[in-house]
Amino acid sequence: MTDQLQVRPAQKDAKEALASVPSGFLADSWRAPAPGGVLTVEDPATGEAIATVADCTEEDALAALGAAATAGPAWALTSPRERADTLHRLVASMHAHRERLAWLLTLEVGKTLAEARGEVDYAADYVRWYAEEAVRPHGRSTVAPDGRSHILTVAEPVGPCLLITPWNVPLAMAARKVAPALAAGCSAILKPAELTPLSSLVFAELALAAGVPAGVLTVVTTSAPAGVCARLIADERLRKVSFTGSTPVGRILLQQAGQRVLRVSMELGGNAPFLVFDDADLELAVHEAMIAKMRMGGQSCVAANRFLVQDGIADRFTAALAERMTAIRVGPGWEDGVDLGPLVDARAVAKAARLVEDARERGATVVARAPVPDGPGWYFPPTVLDHVPADAAICSEEVFGPVAAISRFSTEDEALARANDTEHGLAAYVLTSDFDRARRVAGRLQSGMVGINRGLVSNVAAPFGGIKQSGLGREGGPEGLHEYQQFKYLSMPGFHAPAGGA
Repeated sequence: MTDQLQVRPAQKDAKEALASVPSGFLADSWRAPAPGGVLTVEDPATGEAIATVADCTEEDALAALGAAATAGPAWALTSPRERADTLHRLVASMHAHRERLAWLLTLEVGKTLAEARGEVDYAADYVRWYAEEAVRPHGRSTVAPDGRSHILTVAEPVGPCLLITPWNVPLAMAARKVAPALAAGCSAILKPAELTPLSSLVFAELALAAGVPAGVLTVVTTSAPAGVCARLIADERLRKVSFTGSTPVGRILLQQAGQRVLRVSMELGGNAPFLVFDDADLELAVHEAMIAKMRMGGQSCVAANRFLVQDGIADRFTAALAERMTAIRVGPGWEDGVDLGPLVDARAVAKAARLVEDARERGATVVARAPVPDGPGWYFPPTVLDHVPADAAICSEEVFGPVAAISRFSTEDEALARANDTEHGLAAYVLTSDFDRARRVAGRLQSGMVGINRGLVSNVAAPFGGIKQSGLGREGGPEGLHEYQQFKYLSMPGFHAPAGGA
């Protein structure tokens, strides 16, 4: 289904990847909606339109929900092994189409091909994990404490789900939500970000080919997500909302879901502190800082947003980090030797520029700035700021870009007070050679996840999520399956209870 597709990149692999993207469809029939508006996808590296997909309306979304509600009960009744086998086939298909998916990610998000291939592998790992979890649906059987009854709990699918994914890791976030929903026996509507719908469309196409029945997984691409999502949430057939995105949007969705007492999972904004103590291994600290800051070019909710560095190591850490940052080669993600692609759009560039300028005006020093290509594209130079004051906007706002903002601290208590001085609590990082300090600081950090001497916390087997204004629920690990299950309690006569006993 490529009648609406506009292909412009000169790269052969890019053309082949784009030419295979469905124009947009409803999963009940896997067809394009009636001719109407289209959603244009642009390449952040050039600013050029590369594809158009269907711009679904609220009526299209309701039709998708109808398909999910109709197909869901039969999917819920399939055996755990059947659902697992279907997901395993999807894993194999994702590996077989790795290059195709990677090119789509590079073209729609801007990341390098190397990082895009890593995202495909990461997404496939989520599908594999939940293929394995599907046959472990949980529940328990036990005798009541008084011995007069038997307690049996049964895990059941919650029902049709709305899964709303962000633009920064569109394939991985689709997999992290879709895989546990399908493993639990739920039907799902996937609403990808309007900037990056292409990889989600192909992911769903591969799921259909792997054996997911029509209607069980629905993709709705739209330029009007607020109206479409509000309409779906208000419909009595929907039973759960899972959202990854900003805290302000999450609050709106929570209010809407609260009107119908829907199950919700919210992975919202972060403001991750990266604490470097004097006793940290300098080389390790810089290496992990680059991972925590520059993975996805800083466009990640768990990216290090505030570098809090103890006085005794701060000068050496700053100099070493600046050297690494200025060595980054920036350019189109498909070019050989490029380390960092563009930001996703002009708004992202403007925000990063605003936060850097605000910090500089408040006394911060720009100690490093890497060159960026001339010409079109949404590029922003990898930047290191030192002596960033606590009242700088970058200390309270996610920069979502390749900017490392360094502040100094003297004592452990000071570091913790500043690290916790935020409404968010998603991820945090601690670099120290003192094991007791690592445990102590990690315990006092107000964060859902803590990386100790490592700048990468994401793992398919671990529960990903935050506290405070960073969200509700967890994704990944066994906990991620529970988000799509409801537990029914069956009270049965006890083995030794008298007949008719209470």
